Amino acid sequence: MFRDTQSSWLSTLRHDVPASLVVFLVAVPLSLGIAMASGAPLVAGLIAAVVGGIVAGALGGSAVQVSGPAAGLSLVVVDLVQTYGWRATCMITLLAGAVQLVLGVFKAARAALAVSPAVIHGMLAAVGVIIALAQLHVVLGGGSQRSAVANLIELPGQIADLHGHKVAVGLITITVLALWTRLPKRVKAVPAPLAALVTAAVTAWIFDWDVTRVDLSDSVTEWAFPVLPQGDWHLVVAAVLLVALLAGCESLLCCVAIDGMHGGRRADLDQELTGQGVANMVTGALGGLPVAGVIVRSTANVQAGARTRGSAILHGVWVLVFALGFGWSIQLIPMEALAALLVFIGVQMVNLGHVKKVHGHGEVPVYVVTMAAVILLGLAEGVLAGLALAALLALRRLTWVTVLKREDRDGGLHVTISGSLTFLGVPRLTHELRAIPASAPVDLDLNIDFMDNAAFEAIHSWRLDHERMGGTVDIDELHDEWYALAASGVRMFPVKSPPVAPDRWWLPWAHRRRRPAIRSLPSNGESAQVECQLTAGAREYHRRTAPLVKPIFTELARKQQPSHLFITCADSRIVPSLITASGPGDLFTVRNIGNLVPRRGSEPHDDSVVAAIEYATQVLGVHTITVCGHSGCGAMAGVLSAGVQAGSLPGLRRWLRHGDHSLATFIETEGDRLHSGALDVLCRVNVQQQLENLRTYRKVDEQVRAGKLELVGLFFDIGTARVHLVPPLRSSTPLVKPTDRRVVAGED
Repeated sequence: MFRDTQSSWLSTLRHDVPASLVVFLVAVPLSLGIAMASGAPLVAGLIAAVVGGIVAGALGGSAVQVSGPAAGLSLVVVDLVQTYGWRATCMITLLAGAVQLVLGVFKAARAALAVSPAVIHGMLAAVGVIIALAQLHVVLGGGSQRSAVANLIELPGQIADLHGHKVAVGLITITVLALWTRLPKRVKAVPAPLAALVTAAVTAWIFDWDVTRVDLSDSVTEWAFPVLPQGDWHLVVAAVLLVALLAGCESLLCCVAIDGMHGGRRADLDQELTGQGVANMVTGALGGLPVAGVIVRSTANVQAGARTRGSAILHGVWVLVFALGFGWSIQLIPMEALAALLVFIGVQMVNLGHVKKVHGHGEVPVYVVTMAAVILLGLAEGVLAGLALAALLALRRLTWVTVLKREDRDGGLHVTISGSLTFLGVPRLTHELRAIPASAPVDLDLNIDFMDNAAFEAIHSWRLDHERMGGTVDIDELHDEWYALAASGVRMFPVKSPPVAPDRWWLPWAHRRRRPAIRSLPSNGESAQVECQLTAGAREYHRRTAPLVKPIFTELARKQQPSHLFITCADSRIVPSLITASGPGDLFTVRNIGNLVPRRGSEPHDDSVVAAIEYATQVLGVHTITVCGHSGCGAMAGVLSAGVQAGSLPGLRRWLRHGDHSLATFIETEGDRLHSGALDVLCRVNVQQQLENLRTYRKVDEQVRAGKLELVGLFFDIGTARVHLVPPLRSSTPLVKPTDRRVVAGED
């Protein structure tokens, strides 16, 4: 235990202390700037940074997330300060923290992730625009207006009335921020916000410019207890919930994003929300800004190599030490430099990467509406507008019906209906179905996960009308049998079906979910005649697979160029393309009972396998001949029983004589004793013997010796679905036993 404790302290000293210093240097200027944008005392930003680091860092559920005052909340805070005053705003922050604490205790954190990211990104982009427009007036030497629209209208006049020194400080700050990322790595070790503010402050001090200095007349020790807001309690409750939910959502989304940046322990979101709630109660009581997880500080923390929450806690300690011991130095910073920092941060909050992400998911309208509504109407109104639009779009996607039509070569029509069939999609569904020509044969595929009664009635009525007019309708349900169950009168519950593994082409017919195809549902209760499985399979191939593989077969129609000759057993359980992951045109395949290759000149004489070998090696130019055996081979059982198991099958007995050399090799290796695994050992020996038989053909042997042709032995263990390599007899490698676990892909 002592060693573990010592190792933990050493890790903290090595990784977390340097990271905490980096985050501290980032946090101080950002905290001051956000306090300024929030219309709060500047010291409130430092208090929030201290509490966010120490309290949220110690109690939160993330190892590397750093909390503090967030730019995304500044728009809410400035409105609260103007409406209720600063001390009442602190009480709202305290109450919001209590709400977060309750939500965390009741495990409600995951619900915050249900908010569309497009709404969050749109809100943050709008806040960035508002902050940038407001602080741009300060950079230009004036004062910001109450709304973004007013700031935009007043901007031309503000530009016309420039204040030289103040504008110069702002330009210096923005220039340093913009160019800092292009400097050498050693220089960039100093955070860009700190470098920009120091450069601006030093320049203004050297040239004695007329700028506005930061005022810290309210020190950390001058504290007054928060007071209850005066006004309509409904609005106060709404303000508390707004701060709680916005701060909570921002923290949790930041937490999820940071989890993807490090390889340590994943965050506990409920614990994180609880920690954020306690931190907001403390910061509200001490007169600080609301606290939330901040992506900028958290990213800096991860990139600086933080491993544990010790980095976040230490960063809060450093901020506290700085505020108490070196707070006087903050008064050297020009207000215009802080405003320029906020302008730069506001512009960066309009993240084009977020726009690309939401564009890929078709949520740009949600992003744009949220952003525009927040700028024009206000934060709460904008978020509600974005959430409403996101809900409408989600409802549209859930109820959207896709109807695809394709004419078959035989004159029929193949129609595929996809989506969730509800009453909202019935008008479009009915329009598309009624456009189908009367008396046309229709193959109707229902690829749906839900069907309500209105949708069923629409399809069923159309089918009856279409068949009455002389047409035929073959309904095939690809996902679940919603239509068939409804038509049979089975009661269905109005819930969407759970995901079901789709049918795979390689599944045996007996394992497939769909019943054999039926041309139409009987109306008199009599059983309908079921199609032959092969006929139904061919029809399914034409409906689904043929359109997908047509380009491949069109190319293969000119010429075949297989690279492998594959000799395997006729056993129905062996599917060469499945166990080799090959496709059309890859394998030139020979299948016979026992995957036997008759030796040159052997009796009884058989040219079928020899013909395939000659054609593959001398005409097609294959590079590999593979012989693949399998476990439990019936042919090898017949060889092992000296033909007894072949019974009264004379043709089979004659064919199995080609396995006599395999039996001789088996006896030479294993002796005349039989054991439980003897059959599978013979199956493997048979593969090796057939590779030897291939060498009895002069052309094959010459190509093998010249390195132009490779002979490969495979053994498919049916019980485990594993493919094993089998070495040739001429190799010095010992015989592969059933316990040998080497497979084609490597060691198990």
